[in-house]
Amino acid sequence: MEWTRAKDWLIGAAGMVIVLGLAVAIAWWVVSSPVRGVAAAPAPSPTTGAEPTAGAEPPADLRGDEVWLADLALDAGTVAIAGSLLHDVRAEGQGVVTGPGGMAAERLAVDATVPFDVVAGELGDGTVVRAADGGQVLVVRTVQVLGRKLDVNATGTVRVDAGRLVVEPRSIDIGGPGFLSDALGAAVRRLVTIEHSIEGLPEGLVLQDVAVQGDGFRARLSGANVKLVP
Repeated sequence: MEWTRAKDWLIGAAGMVIVLGLAVAIAWWVVSSPVRGVAAAPAPSPTTGAEPTAGAEPPADLRGDEVWLADLALDAGTVAIAGSLLHDVRAEGQGVVTGPGGMAAERLAVDATVPFDVVAGELGDGTVVRAADGGQVLVVRTVQVLGRKLDVNATGTVRVDAGRLVVEPRSIDIGGPGFLSDALGAAVRRLVTIEHSIEGLPEGLVLQDVAVQGDGFRARLSGANVKLVP
């Protein structure tokens, strides 16, 4: 009698495992789609600056072939530098010296917008990056996992890490049951993580802070003894 009960329990447990496995397989099949052919490649506050230094004295070691500017301000709608595109740029420098040896600023602060499209292009064709509620970022991308294509919506917050603009997902939605999103979250997380470096910056100018706004990432950069022109 005890063996019969144990056998019945084992059969019932095995049946539950099979049913659960079928449920997961069906959910996976519903939220994914087959891969056909070759898969596609995958606001800080405005710069305040310092007060104009009218009457400031030039450095004692200023040479005759150099020009010194106590303050220098620049506004530009778009700036293209090696590998990067910036919009709505506002730069303020102090203690700028220019001459045969190049141009350098004793202090430089820059506010600029990194467009969402620029960052999205680094993740792959068809990726969409846009602002989400609460100052967060939404990344929408189709990825390939286990031979299937998934439409992923990932939401995260932006931060600065070692001079890079980084967005790590806090929530990932693949359009299916919650347990399936949780199970696949680790597999797709790196595919919807943003790590963007603003290339071509002058030596000494470093990304300090970043925030999300309607048209992109508003970045604040600053530095001391910045070499504007070598």
